[in-house]
Order: sequence, then structure tokens, then C-alpha cells
Amino acid sequence: MGDFHIKKWATFTYISPQIRKITNLFRNTNISIIYKCHNTIANRIKPPREHTPPHNQLGIYQLICNTCNLSYVCQTSRRLSIRYKEHIRYIRSNNPQSAYALHILQNRHEYGLMDNTMTVLNHINNQSLLLPYEQYHIQALHHNRNLIPEQSPGDTNPMFQAVINP
Repeated sequence: MGDFHIKKWATFTYISPQIRKITNLFRNTNISIIYKCHNTIANRIKPPREHTPPHNQLGIYQLICNTCNLSYVCQTSRRLSIRYKEHIRYIRSNNPQSAYALHILQNRHEYGLMDNTMTVLNHINNQSLLLPYEQYHIQALHHNRNLIPEQSPGDTNPMFQAVINP
């Protein structure tokens, strides 16, 4: 069998002629260079990407009690703004259906507007990741004594604890 060399390829984004100085370093190797360019006609005429407001996305969120500054963490696979409105409806109708509503109602505490009360902790589109991220944030808030007592932190996860308390 003869000497057999597998050619490898590396991709560089062509941003200026200066990139050739870097790629010349690979001239006498078995690495071939491919250039790609983002400055194409298609990219120039493409309309700008619309920015989705944070509360129109799904993921992990935190609600803060305006009276005691403790937090409630939850996940949703629906828009966060819809979930916020549900919590407020529970409070206004005296229906302790969520731990946050229970906290506000039992303690006669105050809640605020969505922009002041709700914080997006993680935007997550993959529904299988919602529960682990939710549990991580709940355990982190519980560890720092910032979780409302009406929300259970669940079983301690050693992997989360290694990150929370290195």
C-alpha cells in the first residue's frame, strides 16, 4: 500500500485580504483552506430579523414578591406574558392555584406589573429542558434563601449543588 494522506479542510470567514496571511501558515500542510463570506447579496437584501420581546417567548421565569422580595420560579411552554396574566387572575379571584398566588394571598403581599415583577431566567425552546432548568433555578434560589416558602425546592440534586455551591 502506498503512502496515503487524508486531506483535511478548514473553513475561514473571509473578512479582508489580511486573512490570507493567516491561511498561508497552512500552505505546506495537509490542510486545505476554504473561504466563506457573509457579505453576500442575499445577506444584504434580507430584511432584518425581528426581535421577539422576552415576554413573548417560552422558558423559565421568576416572579418577585414586591413586599418581601422573595421569588417564585416556574416554567412554561407558552408565552410568558400569558402565564403572568394567569398568576394575576389567580390572585384577583382569590384562587391560590399557584404557589406565587398562594404567597401573595396568604401573606397579603403585593405584586407588580409584569415588567417589574417577572424576570426571564432562560429562554428555552426545547421542552425536554424546561424541567431541569426550572429545578436548577429553584434550588439556587432556595440555597440563597430567596425562594418563597410556599414553593417546595424538591429533592437536592448533587449536580446542581456542585454548580450552586462550588
